[in-house]
Amino acid sequence: MTPTPRDQPSFSAVILAGGYATRFGDDDKAVADLAGKPMIRHVVERLSESVDTIVVNCRAEQQSPIESALEPLSGDSTVTREFAIDPIPDLGPVGGIKTGLEAVSNEYAAVVACDMPFCSPPLLEELAARAAGHDGAVVRLEDGWYQPTHAVYRAQPMAAACGAVLESDDKRIVRALEAIDCVVVEENDLETPVGSAFESIDTKEALLEAERRLTR
Repeated sequence: MTPTPRDQPSFSAVILAGGYATRFGDDDKAVADLAGKPMIRHVVERLSESVDTIVVNCRAEQQSPIESALEPLSGDSTVTREFAIDPIPDLGPVGGIKTGLEAVSNEYAAVVACDMPFCSPPLLEELAARAAGHDGAVVRLEDGWYQPTHAVYRAQPMAAACGAVLESDDKRIVRALEAIDCVVVEENDLETPVGSAFESIDTKEALLEAERRLTR
């Protein structure tokens, strides 16, 4: 059973935007236009429904374009936005999660990739409730794959686990999940419909398809 709302910890959000995304071409997909606004703006606007602080993890040269993409951003006057710059670029999601979570002030944080414009605040709220008293909550799909970039973590333990993984020979993010007290939620056990929450926009073709869905 999912914990009651009063058991749910307050949480921040970390948006991962620091990858080079070679399948997308030379453009930075974080600020690519999607239905009239930068893709990362879709993610920020959705997450602003549920969190009080948003930390954008990116490379140093991305900060200015992303700041421009998010201004002006109406309707989120109570949400604080910060940046967590990768000290070493492109260490993959493990590096981005570590850097982002180290900048979080709340005990818990949702982690979402910048290319997930259909991310689900209600689903993240359910995961936050399930994570209460643990080090995180992550969904495992029917095919056995985890969804670590649409998940909720206790910031300090997960950041430490990611740091240890980066120093090891096996840098898969699943190794960080195995090192913490992470609640694995089977897709079929979720109370919140998944819909397109886990869909990532990896190519220009996927971007066009997402735009068609957002504008029809």
